[in-house]
Amino acid sequence: MRIVCSILTIIVVISGGLWYSAEYLEQPNQAVLRLDHLGDEVAAPTPFSGGGTTIRDTGRNSYGRSPANMASFKARWPLFREGKGVFERDWGKARNGQAPLGPMFNARACDQCHRRDGRSQPPLYQGEIPEGLTFRLSTVDGEQAQAADPLYGEQLDYYGVEGTPGEGSVAISHGTMEGSFADGSGYALQRPDYSFTDLAHGPMSGATLISPRVAPANFGLGLLEMIPEQDIYALADPDDANGDGISGRPNYVYDHRLNRPALGRFGWKANQPTLEQQILKALNADIGVTSAMFPDDGATVRPASSGATELRDDDLTSLLFYMKLLAVPKQRDWQAPAVQRGRMIFRSIGCAGCHATHFITGDDPAYPELSRQTIHPYTDLLLHDMGEDLADNRPDGRATGREWRTPPLWGIGLLEAVSGHTRLLHDGRARNIEEAILWHGGEASASQNLYRRLPRTERNALLAFLGSL
Repeated sequence: MRIVCSILTIIVVISGGLWYSAEYLEQPNQAVLRLDHLGDEVAAPTPFSGGGTTIRDTGRNSYGRSPANMASFKARWPLFREGKGVFERDWGKARNGQAPLGPMFNARACDQCHRRDGRSQPPLYQGEIPEGLTFRLSTVDGEQAQAADPLYGEQLDYYGVEGTPGEGSVAISHGTMEGSFADGSGYALQRPDYSFTDLAHGPMSGATLISPRVAPANFGLGLLEMIPEQDIYALADPDDANGDGISGRPNYVYDHRLNRPALGRFGWKANQPTLEQQILKALNADIGVTSAMFPDDGATVRPASSGATELRDDDLTSLLFYMKLLAVPKQRDWQAPAVQRGRMIFRSIGCAGCHATHFITGDDPAYPELSRQTIHPYTDLLLHDMGEDLADNRPDGRATGREWRTPPLWGIGLLEAVSGHTRLLHDGRARNIEEAILWHGGEASASQNLYRRLPRTERNALLAFLGSL
């Protein structure tokens, strides 16, 4: 692109050794991007975000499909279908004389929050029950050690089984944070404020730390688990040694299966090391289903569960199989000029510094579908400081109150088709993709600032790319 006016050029190095040039016009104060030098890697994208697992379905069930490369379909499909049945099961209904639900819970089934394996959203109006929006609770004992809230445990539960009252309700109000783009057009973001009412055991301690979390989408998790650890560590730069302003670092959390600390991959703060542990913790915390790994609910004032293992081994096997193999939908319109330009802008303004574009999975004979796949999840699975505006001020493992794991972006453009909304970020505050970008701070401040300086045509191109994923 030829620049015909006075400019100030800033050259920055971003992930993967790729250089970009953002040139700022003096009048008006916008960024014009030089994209013709970004190389073949940018010019030759692929629509197969999940490698051989990628499916072509782009409709309302596109997050809940088996992989396109499923090995021995006739032999493996029944287990996948059984796992889907466990995922959709109402745990409040007795099975063999036992109903595992509760005694405290926020949902009766996995798909109550992850409808069609998609993402939940926060309440839209005052008084709406916040299905899919949970509140993690803790206090800090010492510098980083975390303990459950003494009255309400690790999570506020809205419901109790018959004869047991729920722990409370939440009211959500919104403030407004206004800003403007360099071209003079404005925007307004909604900042959520939470207050708790009808608390069954009295007010929470002033030391209680609260973190709102919506339920994320479920597809592609098996592929993320198959990314070799060394490839994730290779992207970490905790001291920002390369000076690019991005200092991703891994979370280390307790692995109950290995009985030692391990690399965190799952959850909004990468606070679970494996998909199995993520599933079992969610069953326990959200539904009250106990397992050998989590035999009780950690209750204090709340009625304690019996300590019996309520999740059968065969149910865990089929549910884990289903969750591992949920396939990634393909990218749409990937050859459209606006999408291709948006992809280059994505890299040019530094988004790929956290949203890493590709990995090659490892090898697991039990899951040939997931093995040795070139994937494009747009995440590094690392923790990043996202600034004060997004901070929940609640540590989680080694994650600080300002750090969040980079969420994958694959499939983000199908969110409305699957889940019926476009709410993003850990608490669903962003009403669309653009608002999610504008909430970025901390290590992402430079990219957010560059985005605000882009002309509307360039912003639209970037949004077209993200919407195609």
